[in-house]
Amino acid sequence: MPTSQTNQPRRTLLLTGASRGIGHATVKRFSAAGWRVITCSRHPFPENCPWDAGPEDHIQVDLANEENTFAAIEEIKRRLDGHELHALVNNAAISPKADGGKRLGSIDTTMDVWKRVFSVNFFAPIMLARGLVNELEAAKGSVVNVTSIAGSRVHPFAGAAYATSKAALASLTREMASDFGRLGTTAEVADTIYFLCSTQASYVTGAEIHINGGQHV
Repeated sequence: MPTSQTNQPRRTLLLTGASRGIGHATVKRFSAAGWRVITCSRHPFPENCPWDAGPEDHIQVDLANEENTFAAIEEIKRRLDGHELHALVNNAAISPKADGGKRLGSIDTTMDVWKRVFSVNFFAPIMLARGLVNELEAAKGSVVNVTSIAGSRVHPFAGAAYATSKAALASLTREMASDFGRLGTTAEVADTIYFLCSTQASYVTGAEIHINGGQHV
């Protein structure tokens, strides 16, 4: 007899930058679909806007701190307890501003700010992916790096450190696609076609989708 969908193992997502904005919306979307969501942010679990996963699957971590990030990776492994990780979404990012919310340019951004921005926006994603590669490989999991339009042209609000870190992350994503990718199947291509024809892809238009497992990036 065919196995019921409800009897299949629950899928697990690790999401950084989960406490607000896109991250918080992503938590709620995956939770509603039945995923277990392990969340990471520099803020504690938001009691004023909780999600179904609850505080037991939230990890407070400063991704600008290398030791703290490595410790968080070990805590994530402990919570996975040998189970697979089906998706890693690197959403956390910081964009410091000058007094009055003014944009920080390349000249007036201090070296400490440059280092902190790149630690969170660029180094943390590769640290997490490398640290959890075995759990991701076991599930043939996905890694999603959230970049920005600021990474390709000067933005009136995003500072120089944020913009260049996102440009670097886009380049890193191509390298990761090559390093982490594997040969696929025709069914995987069909799944993408199905997605593009579904209501979930309603905001995808005029886009060229590369479905090649990192063979050509």
